[in-house]
Amino acid sequence: MTAPSVARANSEPGSRPPGWAAVGTLLAGVLACNGLLSFAVEALYLPSYLGSTPFPISAAFAAVGNVLLVLGMSTVVSRPAAMALPVIAWLVGFVICLFTGPGGDVILTDSWTTPLLLACGVVPAGLLLFRRTFVLPARAATRRA
Repeated sequence: MTAPSVARANSEPGSRPPGWAAVGTLLAGVLACNGLLSFAVEALYLPSYLGSTPFPISAAFAAVGNVLLVLGMSTVVSRPAAMALPVIAWLVGFVICLFTGPGGDVILTDSWTTPLLLACGVVPAGLLLFRRTFVLPARAATRRA
């Protein structure tokens, strides 16, 4: 005896389940907010020291974390502009922290660690987005031709 087959609403390959749009929108919002929250943690740990030497380990976490956030967004959306939302939220947090607070407090100082954090947070994720936007479609087009 065989098990009865159940007809699915969207049986064509590459289709999404019926409730995926709402879950995808919610997940995209969570990932964008996570970009802002990850920046907050990275900015707080940026002035860490190993003995008397500055050791900005949070810059490495920014590089890996933003790439993972972009990869997470790529499972939800297909447009590169939408995949960049966590990195854009991360950059908004970076720009906000460049200004002084109400009491004159400065979160991101004028040391060498601040540009390092910016470069590590933006460049790897930007390279991934560039690769997905321009390199992979160009390779697919040359294979078809």
